[in-house]
Amino acid sequence: MADDLRERLVAAGVALVTAEGTEALTLREIARRAGVSHGAPRRCFPTHRELLAAVARVGYERLSARIAALGEQPDPRAGLLALGRVYLEFARTERGMFELMFRHELLRGNQEGLRAVSRPLFTVLVELVARARPGRPDAAVAAGALWANLHGIAQLWSWGSLQMAVGTEEADALLRAAVDAYGER
Repeated sequence: MADDLRERLVAAGVALVTAEGTEALTLREIARRAGVSHGAPRRCFPTHRELLAAVARVGYERLSARIAALGEQPDPRAGLLALGRVYLEFARTERGMFELMFRHELLRGNQEGLRAVSRPLFTVLVELVARARPGRPDAAVAAGALWANLHGIAQLWSWGSLQMAVGTEEADALLRAAVDAYGER
């Protein structure tokens, strides 16, 4: 019974963040949409943050599945571009979930193992960067900088800031420039 309640609450949270964004993710609204009393979520999730983390975990799983579907990329630059395109597309099509996944002030202290689902995504990026920059010992740092760049593109693009600043409606040009900045030197 608890597993069913847990699944219903997470599904309600996923639907809510998809439709209305992170601001709508109140405990009461999730419970209402799951068809339970506002106190029922506490049976499965001791804190609101733990419920939000369970919802965010679904986002990480979705993003991971999209990245895994890319398969092995023999050319690291092509792999970085493909990964970047998936990341930017996810940010565009799953805006609320994307925002929740990186709102660590909302997710702090959770028991949902978000590191277990987020760390492998970063590892894929680190491995691609390492292949693109053979012999360089700083792959994790360069991957972190590239990720920050990709995330910035996603966020600024969603606000319309980049289109205005750079005068293009083509996010792919920005992605290529970001990937080229982290390629072999």
